[in-house]
Amino acid sequence: MSCCVPPAAFVESLAGGPNRGPSDNEVRLASRALGDGLRQSEFSVPSIHCGACIRTIETALDSMPGIVYSRVNLSGKRVTVRWRDGESPPPMVHRMVELGYEPNIFSLEQAGRDSSFTGLVRALAVAAFCSMNIMMFSGSVWAGADGPTRDVLHWICAALTLPALLYSGRVFYQSAWGALRSGRTNMDVPVTIGIVMAFTLSVYDTGVSGEQVYFDAVASLIFFLLIGRTLDHAMRERARNAVKGLARLAPTGALVINEVHGPAFMPLAEIAPGSMIAVAIGERIPLDGEVVTGLSALDKSLLTGESLAEPVGPGQPVPAGALNLSGALTIRTTADETGSTLSRLVTLLEDAEAGRNRYRRIADRAAAWYSPVVHLAAAMAFLGWMIANGDLHNAATIAIAVLIITCPCALGLAVPMVQVMAARRLFEAGIMVRDGAALERLAEIDTVIFDKTGTLTTGLAAPIASSGSVEALAMAASLAARSRHPYSLAIACSFRSAPDVAWTDVEEKPGLGIEARNDGHLYRLGRASWSSPAEAGDASTVFSRDRVSLAAFTFADQFRPHAAESVKTLLGEKLRVEILSGDRAALVEGIGAKLGIAGRGSLLPEDKFHRIEALEAAGHRVLMVGDGLNDTPAMARAHASMAPGSAIDIGRNAADLVFMKNDLNAIPMAIAIARDANKLVRQNLALALLYNAVALPVAIAGFVNPFLAAIAMSASSVVVVANSLRLGWRPLVRDEALSDLQDQTA
Repeated sequence: MSCCVPPAAFVESLAGGPNRGPSDNEVRLASRALGDGLRQSEFSVPSIHCGACIRTIETALDSMPGIVYSRVNLSGKRVTVRWRDGESPPPMVHRMVELGYEPNIFSLEQAGRDSSFTGLVRALAVAAFCSMNIMMFSGSVWAGADGPTRDVLHWICAALTLPALLYSGRVFYQSAWGALRSGRTNMDVPVTIGIVMAFTLSVYDTGVSGEQVYFDAVASLIFFLLIGRTLDHAMRERARNAVKGLARLAPTGALVINEVHGPAFMPLAEIAPGSMIAVAIGERIPLDGEVVTGLSALDKSLLTGESLAEPVGPGQPVPAGALNLSGALTIRTTADETGSTLSRLVTLLEDAEAGRNRYRRIADRAAAWYSPVVHLAAAMAFLGWMIANGDLHNAATIAIAVLIITCPCALGLAVPMVQVMAARRLFEAGIMVRDGAALERLAEIDTVIFDKTGTLTTGLAAPIASSGSVEALAMAASLAARSRHPYSLAIACSFRSAPDVAWTDVEEKPGLGIEARNDGHLYRLGRASWSSPAEAGDASTVFSRDRVSLAAFTFADQFRPHAAESVKTLLGEKLRVEILSGDRAALVEGIGAKLGIAGRGSLLPEDKFHRIEALEAAGHRVLMVGDGLNDTPAMARAHASMAPGSAIDIGRNAADLVFMKNDLNAIPMAIAIARDANKLVRQNLALALLYNAVALPVAIAGFVNPFLAAIAMSASSVVVVANSLRLGWRPLVRDEALSDLQDQTA
């Protein structure tokens, strides 16, 4: 570092550069008007990384004049602020910069990008290289090198420590400086003080040919701390941000046909309620509206979970996000982009994500007492020894030893090491963990909510032929292959055989079925009353020739493998289990009766969300298992969430865990592993606390120097790591219980 660089500039460089952020004009231009004199701004804040960050930012912003609401989204590293419009926006950007959280204007393209993990890995690599080489040269000193040889080796160690000190250590200096600048402390403050003091004292002792230096302690301290920080960051960054995927599901625009200058494709933001838009076959409804002309069938499974397509015609309402299956429609819009069904789902999901991100992890709660205790202990040790013998060097050495021996390496490794091992066990069981904090939440659940279609069941209708010859079933399957209706696809997959039938005049009748001609005969496949009115019985779909029935079909839901065993296991664990579904109420209640649990049907996404909200308000901790767009707000609102690998992208992104195998035993398996992991985390924290309770008095008494303190600190970290590895060494009791249950069921 050049001697011409002012100290303030150097400190600012360690803190991440000069104060920056969008200007007031940029904030105003990027904000959205909410009405009633309110505006909303969205900021991307990459430095948000824990629950303490959430509390710090929200507390500071909520206390500012002109700001009526602030909310931090941890997984999206995003801050939402609602403020009263005036001559200029409140100085919220300046306040966040003061706190050490530099904001940028949020944009969808930048959402989810995070380069800090790469920086952590590089810092860890540099610290590892420095630590190994310093240990090699220190070994020569320990072997008996003396005099000028020892001094040269010490200076080499000092040079090797500099990259770790200046480059790898920036992670802690930036955090500590941001905390101090805002008038608070965190765990990185004593770490930074210990590192700087140990290096400074070692350089002084090297300059006066002292026998003891602690460069190895400095490098090892940085290395072990970075291991925990990198593992923790890796688990946190796998957390989902489903809002971006949900927003991208909506079409970018629509074909407006009542424009003055003729039809035009316009962005959704420019289409006002009352506009006439055209929706072709295979397109999603872009905005809420009602049908003016046309007949079709809509697939609303993404919105409601209902597996059966719904016929629509003139005068009927249609929601944004539904898929138009069989006929062109003209729609009069009844809402703009911000008031559409998809927009309401985005709002629900954002609020739910932000609410769950306020959950304080065990490590965050344990860290709350760490910084003040360590600072007080080091200060007391320094003052006590200065009073006892007046030796500044000795008092400083003991204070440094206190800071190093109480370093939060073990505390920093306690949670991420267990989470990494739990993630490995879950991966072996076919379960992917997206958010490490979810393992803690999953261990706390007392209620499990299942969606039906695509979760408890496969989501595919299973056709059962109640009548019909083999030839008739093959012809029905051949005709069904010409339709996109879910029931037609099921018939085609189950009964089709070669050779195919040469159909002519194929036409799909929205809401009724499909018809075609062959050898002068009219064949129909669809509703019984339309295909063959004389058909009696419970068949919902009939294949006919000239209105005479040839084959009849009923349909049933297919349970996922081990659905009943999984529910029985959950009930055996004294967990509350129920079904929330958008399918017909009678069907859902019947499924629930077969499994011995309660079932609620005909629910909208908001209904599921509010049901879970009510359960959480009553003190329950809910696990939501779902797969569709209609489940995502409820999954984000729940204490923890899971989705099958067959779920849509947004459903997987909204879930904390995703099970890839087509087996619902993954649910109790994941809960068992999470509970075991939770026990190990608490054991690790207890070990770290016990270590500090023993080591702290020993260090204050002056029985260890910084080097021995570093060895003790490293040993405590190794103990914590070894205890975490036990999750991978022993079989889970739950594994055996599930195997026994499956054998009994078989």
